[in-house]
Amino acid sequence: MADAYRDAGVDIDAGEALVRRIAPMAKSTHRSEVLGGLGGFGGLFALGKSYDDPVLVSGADGVGTKLLLAERLGRFDTVGIDLVAMCVNDVLCSGAEPLFFLDYLATGKLNVEQAAAVVSGIAEGCRQAGCALIGGETAEMPGMYAPGRVDVAGFVVGCVERSNILSPERVEAGDILVGLPSTGLHSNGYSLARKLLVDIDMPDPGILDALMTPTAIYVDRVLPHMRSGDVHGAAHITGGGLTNNVPRMLPPGLGAVINSTSWQRPPLFERLQHAGGLSDAEMYRTFNMGIGMVLCVRPEAAERVATAVAGNIIGHVHVGQAVTFA
Repeated sequence: MADAYRDAGVDIDAGEALVRRIAPMAKSTHRSEVLGGLGGFGGLFALGKSYDDPVLVSGADGVGTKLLLAERLGRFDTVGIDLVAMCVNDVLCSGAEPLFFLDYLATGKLNVEQAAAVVSGIAEGCRQAGCALIGGETAEMPGMYAPGRVDVAGFVVGCVERSNILSPERVEAGDILVGLPSTGLHSNGYSLARKLLVDIDMPDPGILDALMTPTAIYVDRVLPHMRSGDVHGAAHITGGGLTNNVPRMLPPGLGAVINSTSWQRPPLFERLQHAGGLSDAEMYRTFNMGIGMVLCVRPEAAERVATAVAGNIIGHVHVGQAVTFA
């Protein structure tokens, strides 16, 4: 039977095949609050009585030009983890537990294997974060995207008790900064990283592996200490690096001093700095430099929290402006 829509570039059968492939992946992220399954017009999640005074926290993000590297290498199995991590780590900075996640995948022509690899990573990221994958959308748009090109976006909803919301008002001078190690670049700075390390000449496999390592998800390590009151603030170190993200958790009149020798930078950052002849200031403003999240911790709990989250004490909050590096 003729299929005019397929002839125009949209394959409904391929879309249905993808749904069948990803249904078990979504089921693997199930939480008891999820009602129904995939296939409806909306995902249902019952908040129930787990919270006394719940506040919902939402976030959305993408993976950026790291997808171009994934495309070049034909490695799409980890970028879904990046997608979840970028979203859940953001809502975590408000003290929120990620509850459920939705994804959006757009492409010029649907490749079921490629899309299933992306969603398998999304499901893995959701399992790591403890949130349910309850829905999403796949859009096949010939003419909008070049053949083989794919883009993804993610959306998360979390919840926090109103009394536990982390905000700049909680942070005080004297609070200690605890840095959690990153797993590499995470999902930021790839336009520059590709220009310096990939576009001119394909680097060795070790560099490629380092560039494709997925973003760390910090929920399990950090959330208990947020709920206990030990953590006063948190910053997810994404675009803008330590220089621009740490101030987002500080109130007016307070700044941060960071000891740049208090942790070991992964070799990838040294390679990038050497390849581009970049100053330290530009590196700290572009990349996470080996620190994926920074916590503001009350001083008497700092050593204990740093040990529990496998982090390092990297500085402190003081009266001042912005971030300085010692």
